[in-house]
Amino acid sequence: MSGILDGKRVLITGVLLESSIAFHTAKLAQEQGAEIILTAFPRPTLTERVAKKLPKPTKVIELDVTNNEHLSRLADVVGEELGGLDGVVHSIGFAPQDAMGGNFLNTPFESVATAMHVSAFSLKSLTMACLPLMQNGGSVVGLTFDAQFAWPQYDWMGPAKAALEATNRYMARDLGKQNIRCNLISAGPIGSMAAKSIPGFEGLASVWDSRSPLEWDLKDPEPAGRGVVALLSDWFPKTTGEIIHVDGGLHAVGA
Repeated sequence: MSGILDGKRVLITGVLLESSIAFHTAKLAQEQGAEIILTAFPRPTLTERVAKKLPKPTKVIELDVTNNEHLSRLADVVGEELGGLDGVVHSIGFAPQDAMGGNFLNTPFESVATAMHVSAFSLKSLTMACLPLMQNGGSVVGLTFDAQFAWPQYDWMGPAKAALEATNRYMARDLGKQNIRCNLISAGPIGSMAAKSIPGFEGLASVWDSRSPLEWDLKDPEPAGRGVVALLSDWFPKTTGEIIHVDGGLHAVGA
């Protein structure tokens, strides 16, 4: 049987460890027939090592989404490798340590600005850098952590994710004319490198033990990866500006 991404060319950011949603997205995308290219920052060599565990070899390019020089040359580098793009996966988030862990009221603006730039504005800047390669339309998929709520310890990453979710809606509005769909997967907590950087992550994740309708496994990023791959495919041809929850259903229930 052919895969749901046969013939698709996809750029995937954020592959750091096998435990990441981005890694499982890359693995599933290849298994479903896509050609992929990975970006990495600040340690491309780390991503190159992890990429060797994917089903097929793939190129890794350095990309700092806050660096205009990196962004301006991205289309040329990716175009030489793949010829064009049908999908982009935004799996990028970062906040300085003083912007999380219960320090919300004392975080300086400089740290907030960094969190917003890397975690939210980069969805727009990455997409625009890739836009010349998406002449026949395509799908942009990002990853969020439900910004409806104020989570323990998450602090300024919460407003950053809220900004990411709003950015996704405005991009859907403005890129629809070019047949580009923009959607987000709102994933439950995963014990990835990004999660380990959040002080008190275990306390936040423990909410899923008591409230999630479906059993949630912190060690299993594949369900979220499947969601990303589904949105990259042609099976959601008229879905844009959407946030699809892959969180065991926790978003739907109260205390």
